[in-house]
Amino acid sequence: MTTAPSRLRAALEASPLCVGIDPHPGELARWGLADSADGVRTFALRLLEAAVAGGARVVKPQVALFERHGSRGFAVLEELLAAARTQGVFAIADAKRGDIGSTMAGYADAWLRRDAPLRADAVTVSPYLGFDSLRPVLDLLEEEDAIVFALALTSNPSGPQVQHARGADGEPVGGTVLRLAAREDAGREARVGVVIGATVGRSAQSLGLDPGAFPGPVLTPGYGAQGATGEDLRALFGPVAADHRLAVNASRGISGAGNDIGDLTRRIVQISADLRGALGVD
Repeated sequence: MTTAPSRLRAALEASPLCVGIDPHPGELARWGLADSADGVRTFALRLLEAAVAGGARVVKPQVALFERHGSRGFAVLEELLAAARTQGVFAIADAKRGDIGSTMAGYADAWLRRDAPLRADAVTVSPYLGFDSLRPVLDLLEEEDAIVFALALTSNPSGPQVQHARGADGEPVGGTVLRLAAREDAGREARVGVVIGATVGRSAQSLGLDPGAFPGPVLTPGYGAQGATGEDLRALFGPVAADHRLAVNASRGISGAGNDIGDLTRRIVQISADLRGALGVD
C-alpha cells in the first residue's frame, strides 16, 4: 500500500505543477458562470478534468472560496475532493487552519480523518500560535496517512511583520518554522511540509535562510500570474527544485485560459513543460 508521501512524490514526478482551484467571483464571471455553488461546481470539476487530461496530478482547492457559499459550497468541495481521490489526484486543501487544543483537534478531524467528508491528502496549516499548537494535526499524520504544509515564508506584503521577526535566540520566526518542521520529519517519511512563496528569494537570503535545504515537501505559490519565474524558483530552491519535492502552484495562470476544456488542458501541458525546463526536472 502506497503512503501519502510516496503518492505525492509520484504525482510531482509526473508534473511539478499544482493546479490551484480558486473560484474567485471574477474568475467565475470570466467563465460566464454565476457566483453561486453551481458556478463553483462547474469551475472546480472542469479544472480537475483538465488537470487529469494535462498530466498534472496535484490540485489545491482554496477552501475559503467554497466556504463563502455556505453548506452548498462545502458540498461542492466534498464532491471535488472525492473525485480527485477516485482519479488518483493528490489534493491539498488550502484551509490554513490554526488554533489550539481541542479546536485544532477538530480541524485535524475535519480535514485528515480517513472517513471525514472533507478528507484531503494534505491540508495547509498556520503555526503562528506556536509550532506546538499544530500538535493535534501532527499526531494524526501517520495514523491517517496524510501530510500538512505549514506556512513558513509567504509572499504577502505584511507576512514579514511576523515571519521575519527574530526571537530571543536571534532566529527569524520563519526560520524557526522551517527548523521545527524538518525536525518532525527526522528519521521517517516526510509528512510535514512547508509553504514558501516563490517570490521571497531576496528576503530569505537577507535573513540567512536556505529554503532549498528543507528536507521535506514544499508548496510554493506565486509562480506565473503572481510574478515569479522559473529563474526565481531555481535561485530560491537550488538543487531541490529538481528533486520532485517542489509543488509549484498556479491558479489564475491556468483558469485565465477560459472555460474550454481543450484550452485549459493545453495551458496545463504548457506550464508543466515550462516548469520542467526551468527546474531541470527529468
